[in-house]
Amino acid sequence: MTEETTAAKPAAQQETAPAAEVEYGTATLTVELKMLDDGLEPPSYAHPGDAGADLRAREDVVLEPGERRLVPTGVSIALPDGFVALIHPRSGLATKHGLTVVNAPGTVDAGYRGEIAVTLLNTDRREAIELKRGDRIAQMVIQRVEYARFLPVQELSDSVRGGGGFGSTGGFGAPV
Repeated sequence: MTEETTAAKPAAQQETAPAAEVEYGTATLTVELKMLDDGLEPPSYAHPGDAGADLRAREDVVLEPGERRLVPTGVSIALPDGFVALIHPRSGLATKHGLTVVNAPGTVDAGYRGEIAVTLLNTDRREAIELKRGDRIAQMVIQRVEYARFLPVQELSDSVRGGGGFGSTGGFGAPV
């Protein structure tokens, strides 16, 4: 096991480059990272400006059609308070192979320090998908979180939409 660790500080407390030197995709937050498996690459962004950092499979996995499995990534993080990591499917795997994240997006709370694992589902009806150790299986998007104060009231304020939901705006014609 190896341990890669950097300090987690909100962007306001971090040293930043002068405005002229900042480019699209420049890090704005430092997150503590502990690699649980020294044979895997740490999360990384494929291109400058990408929102999601790729996570990799810690073990070989074969998912039969319709099968789901919890797949470890070998990654633990310590997010600062006020942030969340959301785990999304990779669009190429979803489109080409029908691989998705069951509870997309998965939520990694700031207080969680265990290994990030991803619940993958093979939605293909005919073909199994074989993932090798080190394959990119999901992407992690880190975002700020707003904390709400819930105020009990007798009635909610009015809105144009009101209580309409679950298809109330239409979009599909009536069945023939």
